[in-house]
Amino acid sequence: MRKDFKLGKNSISILKGINLNIEQGEMVALLGPSGSGKSTFLNVLGGLVPPTSGEVMIKDFHISEMTENELCLFRRDHLGFIFQSYNLISTMTAIENVALTLTFAGVPKAIRNEKAKEALSIVGLLDRMEHKPNELSGGEQQRVSIARALVNHPEIILADEPTGNLDSKNSTDIMEMITQLNRKDNQTFVIVTHDPEAAKYCTKVIHMRDGLIESWEDQQ
Repeated sequence: MRKDFKLGKNSISILKGINLNIEQGEMVALLGPSGSGKSTFLNVLGGLVPPTSGEVMIKDFHISEMTENELCLFRRDHLGFIFQSYNLISTMTAIENVALTLTFAGVPKAIRNEKAKEALSIVGLLDRMEHKPNELSGGEQQRVSIARALVNHPEIILADEPTGNLDSKNSTDIMEMITQLNRKDNQTFVIVTHDPEAAKYCTKVIHMRDGLIESWEDQQ
């Protein structure tokens, strides 16, 4: 699989030929320097940007052949996303931020609030559910974003630098939480990170450089 971007009249090759199989229940770290193509690869896996060539398959779905509407429905039903910058809506409380995904899915308010409470309970923030993002610490905001990713019970969660804005203690707490979720529910996690300490929690570490997979190692 390749991904090129147009820059004026020029074409910049970001992913130069990726061939990778990830099994259900694996916890995979994409490790490498800035510019290695990690986040672009994650975005292609999540159907956020299309590959220039090649194929992306998740289960039996050819997501690289889907229309935008089909991709929206697929992401809603099968994928969860965790971002470095949390991407919470500042005017909404924690429970409203988590429930928003279910709003788009057409879930009735009473049910989505119960599911949001359940997700916040899993990440240990039920007592903070009425707080807005500016009333929460960085670690708490990231827990809210994890709860949002979990609320639909997706098979796969894609995380882009989930500990990038956190101190070492909160980073450890977040990675331990992700590990517990992976083991408890057999959810697949693909995690972009610069941090070798975060990568130690994963079952497989894929080293990327210059748009290619340089090496990988199993840590089971």
